[in-house]
Amino acid sequence: MSTIGVGIIGASQGGWASISHVPALKALPGYELRAISTSRRESAEAAAKEFGVEAAYDNHADLIAHPGVDIVVVAVKVPFHKELISAAVDAGKTVYSEWPLSLNKAEAAEVVRRAEAAGVRTAIGLQGRYHPELRYVRRLIEEGRIGRVIGTTLVGSGMVWGPETTQAHAYWFDRTQGATPLSGAALHTIDALNVTLGEFRRLSANLVVGRKEVTVVDNGNAVIPVTSPDQIAVIGTLESGAAASVFYRGGTSRGDNFRWEINGTDGDIVLTAPWGNLQVTDLTLQAAFGKDTTVSKLEVPAAYSADIPAELAGPARNVAALYGNLARDLRYGTHTVPDFAYAHSRHRLMDAIESASAEGITRTLG
Repeated sequence: MSTIGVGIIGASQGGWASISHVPALKALPGYELRAISTSRRESAEAAAKEFGVEAAYDNHADLIAHPGVDIVVVAVKVPFHKELISAAVDAGKTVYSEWPLSLNKAEAAEVVRRAEAAGVRTAIGLQGRYHPELRYVRRLIEEGRIGRVIGTTLVGSGMVWGPETTQAHAYWFDRTQGATPLSGAALHTIDALNVTLGEFRRLSANLVVGRKEVTVVDNGNAVIPVTSPDQIAVIGTLESGAAASVFYRGGTSRGDNFRWEINGTDGDIVLTAPWGNLQVTDLTLQAAFGKDTTVSKLEVPAAYSADIPAELAGPARNVAALYGNLARDLRYGTHTVPDFAYAHSRHRLMDAIESASAEGITRTLG
């Protein structure tokens, strides 16, 4: 495969795909965005014109059938993932789905079985691991720069789950729609924590609906109930024996919106950001080693961002790194990018967090 053709389902102007996937694909060598589809012909054609794409559809089946589309990207609301992924898998296409993979663990398992039976390659949009700062942090830990990791504490804000919303985003506050603070901001970050420090061996959790109502500002300030827990506390022990604590809140904080400390026997690492969604924000890395009495900023060597085009900024950077690794996987037959089977493991983790909270127990994982 020389040039990899991509088709994006859900590539409307101003949407997530338009600020992440589209600029990433435009900047990366070896990729070409060849088709987009949205729910309406007008929006599809407008997006195609803006993005310089020839094929625009208002039916996902037409995009999937496009002979020049090698990878189908599913970037729509979670309730539609299963149907669209299944159609692409049945057509024998490589599929890149945004996280979450499906509405629940059972749906995710079904999607995985279908993809494995079809023998197609898959990728899940858990791109936080590709942050240059986190790649460097993993190397520092592997080299023993902070000694043995004994604990980690992370506090973040979900940013968008605050007291007000719009009609287009009201579904975020409905736990049945799959785009909750737990499945969104928290799981993206917990996944990056696990990739950096290892999986949970056991955990307990407390999920609370803090804000009971949200105001829909573009619908006459209508007030709707909130059913998605927006205060998320997870505490546990990692497989390494290190203690871990993660707390996510909906909305924003007047204090810090993201702070992650990793404490070792001979040093400390601190990662901060102005935005609480780790997978899309810019991170600042600080560290202290040995006899240092305070952390100071640590520059990340250029090698850790070598696979990210320099002109990219914001959400497109880590998405581009995932695409770059996916291209290498497809070319060489390797399996480095998180796939649907891995996504199912994240759904199992999310299920464990929810059940630990609901039952008031400590869950042992494995």
